[in-house]
Amino acid sequence: MTARPRAAAVSCALLLAIAGLLALQVTRPWSATAARPWPVPSSQALPRVDLGVTTAALARDSARPWQPADLQQVNAFEQDARRHTDIVMWFADWAHVANFDARQAAAVAARGSVPEVSWEPWDSSRPLGAAQPAFRLIGIIRGAHDGYIERWAREIAAYRRPVLLRFAQEMNGRWYPWSESANGNHRGEFVRAWRHVHAIFARAGASNARWVWAPVDGQVRAEQYPGPRLVDVVGLSGFVAGERVFRSPWRPFATMFGPSLDAVHALAPGKPVALAEVAAAQTGGDKAAWIAQMFREIRRRPYIRSIVWFNVRKEADWRIESSPGAERAFAASLSSLSQVVRRGPGT
Repeated sequence: MTARPRAAAVSCALLLAIAGLLALQVTRPWSATAARPWPVPSSQALPRVDLGVTTAALARDSARPWQPADLQQVNAFEQDARRHTDIVMWFADWAHVANFDARQAAAVAARGSVPEVSWEPWDSSRPLGAAQPAFRLIGIIRGAHDGYIERWAREIAAYRRPVLLRFAQEMNGRWYPWSESANGNHRGEFVRAWRHVHAIFARAGASNARWVWAPVDGQVRAEQYPGPRLVDVVGLSGFVAGERVFRSPWRPFATMFGPSLDAVHALAPGKPVALAEVAAAQTGGDKAAWIAQMFREIRRRPYIRSIVWFNVRKEADWRIESSPGAERAFAASLSSLSQVVRRGPGT
């Protein structure tokens, strides 16, 4: 190649590279590794609905120690959502996470968010639906895990600041070992286990723990509700993905969540209701339309006070940034909710 054609080729390559960088800046004007937190709203304009998130890094906390850099993914989510996150949720299973990490909770609080722990009595490295006799509900009831529970209760009490504790979620399903229809459990044992754990926290003085009771969308069983004195927030979890992931049709948000939301609200009138873990897949249906309808339903139901989005690529791409359309729908719909002064997350 002569000098002139070579120079022309290099110039062309540079122009293409510059154009590519400009395109990235237009579609995503920040670096995921350098994203900064979205500003905390002023006390005069707190949102009507609190926004929460769990990310891939936080979802892995069941099996590995937390690192401060993990919160970069929360910052990146905020840039996409164009909103500060009021709640940052991570997972902790009883088999792998020996202690409540006050350092992690303090880092979340320092960024202006409230920590939430999905506290799961199982070994999360085992497949869903696998028998786990060590974590049968009767074992919790009879005190097999009291030492572990007491340690967490003391550590949360020592932390002093608010902690949302989503204990044994989706109990009305069949896939977790704390389900009454799995793992050798029996009807009535879930509430007995909940009351046992709650009593240990009460004795430890862990009144800063705020208990989140969160079934999955579908049949909400009133007999699994521990009672108003033992629950601070009632929630509902659910995911839509269509035939490819869940072998079930894609359902609009109102069809999927509406009856269950009304059921938990009727079961616990006066309690704040949370969409405690929710997401839609990128494939299988119109994700942007589903998100927009979700926020319309939130607007119609003032008892919904918070939403925690599962912003993880796992069985499907649940992230709001899975497509420009989904990201725009989330940010625009979220910003359209009215602004009112609130006391704090989940209140």
